[in-house]
Amino acid sequence: MVDAAESLTIAVNDRERTTALAYPAAGESDGHATLVLAHGAGAPQQSGFMVAFASGLASRGVDVLTFNFLYTEQRRRLPDRTDRLEACYRAVIATARKRFRRERIFIGGKSMGGRIATHLAASDDASALGIAGVVLLGYPLHPPGKPGQLRTAHLRRIAVPMLIVQGSRDAFGTPDELRPVIETVPGPVTLHVVEGGDHSLAPPKRGGATTEQVHAAVQDVIAAWIPVQ
Repeated sequence: MVDAAESLTIAVNDRERTTALAYPAAGESDGHATLVLAHGAGAPQQSGFMVAFASGLASRGVDVLTFNFLYTEQRRRLPDRTDRLEACYRAVIATARKRFRRERIFIGGKSMGGRIATHLAASDDASALGIAGVVLLGYPLHPPGKPGQLRTAHLRRIAVPMLIVQGSRDAFGTPDELRPVIETVPGPVTLHVVEGGDHSLAPPKRGGATTEQVHAAVQDVIAAWIPVQ
């Protein structure tokens, strides 16, 4: 829950600050890693999805740090330019390293947040950032209804491991659309398909499992994937 998380203030630049929530892993182990998890374009770190994944992964032994991008923190609706989103994410990674003091930092996020994480993993300073891997919860391969507008060019520069969790009915890109793209990525990629899942990995309303059950199963997958990377 949010109440159990530690609130942090992060300086993104000389003028602007944002907030983050730290979810320490349950128990203590040298094998723990840290995951910085970014929100999607339309909801903040306090959304039910983000809180559920952050707290769920922390209960499974992963330190998690969520945060608001500056436009969200400043209560603006439209996302910032990519370079500003990346700058905010970089500042959060530095804070995560200081807060949890883990050698390995995984980054990722929901939809747009995950896309910005891939930009950092593909950047020239990816090694300096200490990125150990990327976790994507619904990668926005293209805008809905516009399969020709692919967001893939930078993925060919990612060498670290990636875990992509994609719903089989994701309007932003199905697993079948992702598979040929994955073949062009130089680093190892694991694609986990949520059968019947939409862009938020939620099952159909008349499905056999609840959203909470599906999300818990995805958290199990992430918690099992991180330690072996």
